[in-house]
Amino acid sequence: MSGRRMARLAIRPIFYLWAAPVTVLGLIVAVATVATRGRLAIVDGVVEVQGGITTFLLRRLVPLKGGVAAMTLGHVVLGRDAFALERTRAHERVHVRQCEWWGPLFFPAYFVAGVVATLGSGRFYADNWFERQARTVGEDASHGMTM
Repeated sequence: MSGRRMARLAIRPIFYLWAAPVTVLGLIVAVATVATRGRLAIVDGVVEVQGGITTFLLRRLVPLKGGVAAMTLGHVVLGRDAFALERTRAHERVHVRQCEWWGPLFFPAYFVAGVVATLGSGRFYADNWFERQARTVGEDASHGMTM
């Protein structure tokens, strides 16, 4: 194992700890999802939940027309179903990394980026810096992926 890889593994727990306040919210939803017949899996160190109350939350409580297919809360990714999780995995992993970087400041930073986007284009979500980055990286990662 290279020294660089060992160093990355050594600091990994710090990222989990820094993102923990956001992850806790995701874990609360994960428990509620499992209690409402949803499913939970750990994929590449990220908890993925689908179905149950999560499907309702993503369809009805996200303030976007039609809701969203998936959403990240720290190291937890909420998905409507298995297909949504698979289809959005690269995009949502960018949000996981963003949460690792911003930690408990993620929500305020996301909100500020949305306000800045709204002032510029009128599109809080579509032109939000966090979403643009996730779309760009997520699209690059999914090239060649059949849907």
